[in-house]
Amino acid sequence: MEWTRLWLDDPEEHDFPAAADYLDLLLPAEEVTRIVDALRASETQTKKAKDIMRASGLPLLPADNVHVQHNIQKVKRGSKLSPVLLVRGTPLVIADGYHRVCAAYHLTEDLIVPCRIAAPAS
Repeated sequence: MEWTRLWLDDPEEHDFPAAADYLDLLLPAEEVTRIVDALRASETQTKKAKDIMRASGLPLLPADNVHVQHNIQKVKRGSKLSPVLLVRGTPLVIADGYHRVCAAYHLTEDLIVPCRIAAPAS
C-alpha cells in the first residue's frame, strides 16, 4: 500500500487546536503553547503505525470504533488523512491523531504514518 496516497502532506489547521486541547489536560498552558508552536514549525517525518502504537503504550482501538471506522472508510473512498501530532517522551504522547494511527494499523501495522514530533521542555 503506497502510503503517500493515503496522507496529506501537512496537518490540517484544526489539528493544532485539537492537540492543544488535549495537551492542556497534561501540561501547563505555557508548555502547551511552546509544544504546539514547535509542532507547527517542525518538518513532517514518517514512522510506522506499529512503532507509534508501541511507543505510546496506548491500546489499539478496534476497527469498529466509530472514529477508527470513519478514518478507514475515508481511505477506502480515496480521501487523505491528516498527519499525526506527537510529543516525544516515555511514553510518546499522541497529541492529535490517535484514531488515525489506529486506522492505519488496521489497514496494515507496517503502514507508514507521516507525523510531526515535538519534544517537551528539558
